[in-house]
Amino acid sequence: MSSRLISARGLVRAIGLSALAGGAFLATSGVAQGPALAMLDRLEPGLWEVRARDEADTVQVCVDNGRKLIQVRHRGEACRRFVIEDAPTMVTVQYTCPAGGYGHTRVRFENPRLAQLETQGIDKGLPFNFIAEARRLGPCPR
Repeated sequence: MSSRLISARGLVRAIGLSALAGGAFLATSGVAQGPALAMLDRLEPGLWEVRARDEADTVQVCVDNGRKLIQVRHRGEACRRFVIEDAPTMVTVQYTCPAGGYGHTRVRFENPRLAQLETQGIDKGLPFNFIAEARRLGPCPR
């Protein structure tokens, strides 16, 4: 009976090692695909205006890279991100912030100075959901 137990343990160990090796292969094979969210790198740095379609409010954001447009409602927070879609003209990201907020944002590339945003989530305990246009205005003020 103990030999069967040892054999079963050996089998479990072999399965675990093969799964670990497979996971390592998948992790390294993704590196050759290019940088994640590369579409956002095509957006020009500078001062961007985010204008919600249903609201008169606008937000101006100094963008050094397009990734800042993912977290318009959680600017400056170090949130954990999970990439859902990473295509040449569209990215979708789900993120969770340590302060309890979260969001789901889709950014669609129009040209290096124009993008469309759809974002929803929770900020400061309240839900948000809006569609906006993000347009580069010029250089960031110094």
